[in-house]
Amino acid sequence: MNLVPRTHTLRALTASSRRGIIMMRFVMSLACVVLVSAPALAADEAPKDWKPIDQAQLALKAPIVEKDADAEVVFWEVQVEFKSNRVVLINYIRIKIFTDRGMESQSRVELPYNGKDAIEEIAGRTIKQNGKIIDLKNDAIFDRTIVRAGGFKLNAKSFVMPAVESGAIIEYRWRELRNDYRFLRMYFQRDIPIQRITYSIKAQSRLRLRRFNMRNAPSSKGKNDSYNTTMTNVLAFQEEPYMPPEDQLRSWMLAYSPPPFSIDPASINKIFEAERSAMKVDGEVQKAAASAIGDASTPEQKLQRLYDFCRSKIKNVEDDTSGLTYDDRLALRRNKSASDTLKRGIGTGDEINVLFGALATAAGFVARIARVADRSDFFYKPDPNDIVLNLYFMRSSSVGVLLGNEWRFFDPASTYVPFGMLRWQEEGRSAMMLDPFQIIYRETQLSAPEKTLTKRVGKFRLDEDGTLDGDALIEYAGHIAVEKRKESSGLSPGKREQNLLDDIKGRIAPAQVSDIRFENVTDPVKPLVCKFHVRVPGYAQRTGKRLFLQPAFFQKGVPGLFSVSQRKYPIYFHYSWKEDDSVTIELPPGFIVENADNPATLTHSTELNYDAKMTIGEGNHSVTYRRSFSFGSGGAVLFPPATYDQLKQTFNTLLSRDNQSIVLAASNR
Repeated sequence: MNLVPRTHTLRALTASSRRGIIMMRFVMSLACVVLVSAPALAADEAPKDWKPIDQAQLALKAPIVEKDADAEVVFWEVQVEFKSNRVVLINYIRIKIFTDRGMESQSRVELPYNGKDAIEEIAGRTIKQNGKIIDLKNDAIFDRTIVRAGGFKLNAKSFVMPAVESGAIIEYRWRELRNDYRFLRMYFQRDIPIQRITYSIKAQSRLRLRRFNMRNAPSSKGKNDSYNTTMTNVLAFQEEPYMPPEDQLRSWMLAYSPPPFSIDPASINKIFEAERSAMKVDGEVQKAAASAIGDASTPEQKLQRLYDFCRSKIKNVEDDTSGLTYDDRLALRRNKSASDTLKRGIGTGDEINVLFGALATAAGFVARIARVADRSDFFYKPDPNDIVLNLYFMRSSSVGVLLGNEWRFFDPASTYVPFGMLRWQEEGRSAMMLDPFQIIYRETQLSAPEKTLTKRVGKFRLDEDGTLDGDALIEYAGHIAVEKRKESSGLSPGKREQNLLDDIKGRIAPAQVSDIRFENVTDPVKPLVCKFHVRVPGYAQRTGKRLFLQPAFFQKGVPGLFSVSQRKYPIYFHYSWKEDDSVTIELPPGFIVENADNPATLTHSTELNYDAKMTIGEGNHSVTYRRSFSFGSGGAVLFPPATYDQLKQTFNTLLSRDNQSIVLAASNR
């Protein structure tokens, strides 16, 4: 159980989310003034004494918040103290176990923390129904690394609560030290029902609190100038497939410190000048831009040459393919300017984007560093009156370039993202840029379904016993290629082959796959290609003198997208996409197509289009099946829960048409 969810931290590690290096540092330094200037508070320690056990809690037979819960938090108390250079959190949690499933899910505990933070003073105990108490031993607590990625490390303190059983109460406490003290996410809704959860916050008066998805959560003044916020009877947060990011839906609160003064036009201009200085065009940058552009003539061609130059000539130290270890990344010095990055041929994602902006400026374009919110974390809308909050949420770095009257955004630091696209997490979001004396906001572009294309080609031969044998090719482009490449990054060829084999056999169990080849695995320009030979005994069902054949080979065995009857949260697809399939099957000698109706075309409003056609080859010796499917035209990827039934029905209809069979008959019957 992840009792201190650091979902946003883990997501930042796995998605390689980058932060702006000029404006972010400058304004964050303003935000830190408040905390640094505050007097140091007395050090807190985790409570040494346990609270008395209420016999009514021990005797409780059924949960209070959710009737079918396997376990329930009785109380969760968190004392939060903002100090001059860190945040101290003291957690105390008590959980009532009702079932064996609750015992299994709650007895194993993981407390994650960043590599620079710490978790201390862990204590725990189990109280059985007969009142017997078993303490957690110190030697049962282990430290392990969960994630290493892009120069970051996520650790966890792990332990198993002793002698847990149905009807028992478990409780534990710990002290957490966080060095990133400027922003703190405090979660009220977890993956377990909670009877009462309270955050008691102690800090200077300038601390600002922003609530998200919280209603009826009273706040009060506590002891020692603390500020208390409590929620009661909090339902467990249950994930649903294809839902928006967790923090868009569950209850949480953000604590942060605003600067002690407003950021006026003069301050903005100072930041703008610092940013422009980092993107300064010197002789070396000018020369590199001219060389990279070469004979390109149109604005698009010029920008693509510069984009490819940054991608191919500068090593991204945050990329897992860089060959750098975690310690190597920590030891690297920062580049102070675009010229430094160019000379060294190495840089962080931010530094590479600064170089691209400088090269674009040298080529005569108007370019700005842009900050964009990550929609895999939260659907943030900029607040023009709160620059610090904007900078916290809008941490992904890209480069805005003015083409005519339109701003286009580029991110050459994202290793596998094609030119003209951004990571899907940054598309269709507000971007924040600086002009002299003002901040401007523009929307980043959305990629059309055709940009994220999966193309599949199969050429097979069918035997009279129903065995299908032949070769297949799959090409991935756009966002899906980025995801596939990231999934396979660092994997051995053997592991990549095994993953493909598992995927195919998961759909078609009898499949025998051989001669697997991957192409363009690390090439950000060309589509990612997978080729393989496949043999499937009994693919077509033989009944007497007939064979029943599903021509949509690549959809064979694919499960339905939505299975549950009801939906609580909106339906959210990360990006739009398109699929093009072509399957040609040579029929067994003596068989002809008896019945091959084309599946009906399917259109759902403007965001979904499906078309499938079958053609019979000359002499009735083969059948060719072509399928085209696209989804998300116009950026339609988010749907309210009220549309779930209609969307589910549409995808079920699509699945039914993909599973449609044709009938082959022996011609000499």
